[in-house]
Amino acid sequence: MRVSVKTLKEYPWILRPFFWNQKRKYGAILQPGLLWARVPKLFGAVAMLYGVLDRKSSPLSPVLRSLVTVRVSQINDCRFCVDINSATLAKRADSMEKVTQLAAWKESSLFDKKEQVVLEYTEAVTYSEQRVTDELVDRLKVFFDEDGIVELTGLIAFQNLSSKFNSALDVPPQGFCKLPNNPSKRNNV
Repeated sequence: MRVSVKTLKEYPWILRPFFWNQKRKYGAILQPGLLWARVPKLFGAVAMLYGVLDRKSSPLSPVLRSLVTVRVSQINDCRFCVDINSATLAKRADSMEKVTQLAAWKESSLFDKKEQVVLEYTEAVTYSEQRVTDELVDRLKVFFDEDGIVELTGLIAFQNLSSKFNSALDVPPQGFCKLPNNPSKRNNV
């Protein structure tokens, strides 16, 4: 990594429950958490935003949220994010199929119409050379009300923040998901 993490005792005591929870949930303290926590107020803001976006009452299903986070992670070449988000997608989808076919989702029959339009929107928001069009948003409105579109856009923006942060600081994968091969980050864009 391009920035070092501190020893656990060097972080404010108020952050230690977050680290304990990560260790309980993932079996390890997440390296990005230790980096964000170098600035405790920033860590708190990021953790709260993530909690809001990944809540059970979200209008976006858990599988759909995971599809978005993995696809943004692939595009931004965030090795840590692809690792952890792919493991979460595999668990939520109860299969590795969507994980392994996500980079080539346009050629796959595995993704339903809702997932396809969400992935198209995800790419339009994430790739700088693409633009979100009124026609694309109209197709999203078949599946989501305006609040749902705002939440979807917030999730895409958050994952761009997270994956660009981790990629810039060269955060390595932590071995959460064993992928059969390295999926390409781009697919016929």
